[in-house]
Formats: sequence, structure tokens, C-alpha cells
Amino acid sequence: MAQLTQRRIGEIMRAVFDVLAENPDGLPAREVLAQVEQRLPLTDFEKSTYPKRPHIRRFEKVVRFATIAPVKAGWLIKDKGQWILTDAGRSAYHRFTDPVALKREANRLYKQWHATLTGDDSNGESTETDQDMPDPSSIVEEAEETAWAQIKDYLRHLNPFDFQNLVAALLRSMGYFVEWIAPPGPDGGIDIVAHTDPLGAKGPRILVQVKHRDNKATVEELRSFLAILGDSDVGLFVSTEGFTAEAEKVGRSQERRRIMLLNLERLFDLWVQHYPEIPDTDRKLLPLRPIYYLVP
Repeated sequence: MAQLTQRRIGEIMRAVFDVLAENPDGLPAREVLAQVEQRLPLTDFEKSTYPKRPHIRRFEKVVRFATIAPVKAGWLIKDKGQWILTDAGRSAYHRFTDPVALKREANRLYKQWHATLTGDDSNGESTETDQDMPDPSSIVEEAEETAWAQIKDYLRHLNPFDFQNLVAALLRSMGYFVEWIAPPGPDGGIDIVAHTDPLGAKGPRILVQVKHRDNKATVEELRSFLAILGDSDVGLFVSTEGFTAEAEKVGRSQERRRIMLLNLERLFDLWVQHYPEIPDTDRKLLPLRPIYYLVP
């Protein structure tokens, strides 16, 4: 017997959307789950655990199951454990106030996605989960979140000079030629200098500033960096905690100065993308091993 009705899944979806609508920049999955639990009284089924895995409560898996269709519908983004409500999701949240209607629309869009993927429009998302085992998709999702949390913690606690060397190693793997890396101590605002050719005779000079700390880079810091750039220079500003909204706005609005803002997530994505080109001596700065899961 199904323990999750269309209405209940719709209620969970609306609770998730409600939390994320209040947090436009998104929230870590664990915070979304905690806030949904505070807003939505749990059923006995959701409070229970899996018979074969008594240490795993069903609620967290149920929420993850309920958000499969919204992700495929383009309403919700899940990236490295961060959940973000899209504009389409926000529109659906306001348009479909009835939980059942919201769930039905999610099912319709899920079927469209599935048909595009497989050419079969007869298969829709199930309205119930296996009562004995967690949903396979949630296992993969949680594994990705755990892996990213560990990687992020590792990078945040990496020695600042090693982190700077990691950025330089990434540039080399991308085909750039690193001319200079600032030694420990005051650097005058420039941490790395790189070129597009071995002699630095062609193309622009690439100037890199690296901020390895616990707070976001500010617009004042970005403007100070921009002031250092020459007319033909390209600036790369790396910040482990990202950038304030104003700094991002200024970075995007540059017309004369060429500047790229790189947060920890984007830096990691580039490291993974270029990992095959990174030599073992540099890989030790952030060693990775792929693990394969069956696609749910």
C-alpha cells in the first residue's frame, strides 16, 4: 500500500519551495530538510525507519524523492548539495497553490523529460517509494553531497600558499604558462602571473589574485584589483567563499577591463575537467578518485 499520496508529495514540494523562496541564493540540502521538518508535521510513516536500515529515517529520503520531478521539470536545481529554486519553480509555486495540482504539473513535466530522454512517454514518476529500502536516486544524491562537503572542507583548510599553488597548477593544466607565484608575505595584490605562451610575447598577461579565507570578497577588494590591471591584462579573482552581490555585479558590468570571478565551486569544476592533464606532482594538492553509480 502506498504511504505517499499525490497530495502529501505536493505538500512536501510546496514546503521545500516555501523554504527556498525565502532564500533566493539557495540553501544546503541539510538546512532545507531541517526547515521543512519544522514547517510540516511529519506523518508516522515519515518518522519511521527502514526495516533493513534502522538507522535511516524515512523523512529525509521522502523529501528527496518528492523533489525528483521538480528537478526534471526545471523548477529546482541541486548542485553540490545546494538546492536552488529557479524562476520557473517560483512561478509554479505561485501558480499551483493546491498541492495536488502542483504535483500533477510536476508529473506532466517529468513525463515530458522522460519521453525526450527515452522516446517512451508511457513512464511517469512513481507516487510511492520502496518501504524497505531508500530510493536509489537519494543514495547517489547524498553521496555527491557528502563528497562535496568533504572536498570543500579540505580546500578551506588547505594552507593558503598550497591553495595558491593549486590555482597555478590548474592554470598550467589549462595550457597557460605560469611565470611567477608570489612567495609567502605581502604580494601587492597579485598572487600569480601567467601567459598564453612560454615567453609571454603573445596574447594578454593573466594576473591572478587569490583570497583564501572565511568571508566573501568585497566590491572594494575587486575595485582595488581592477585598478592594477593594465589595458591588455586579463584578471582572475579567486575567492574560496565567493563574492558579495555587489562585487559580482561590478565584475559582470566591466566593459574595458577583462575580469573573471572564480568561486570554490567553479574552481573545483575546472580542476575535475582538467584533471587528466594535471601531473601527479600537482594532483597531490587535491587528489581525487571517481566512483561510479548506476544511474537511477
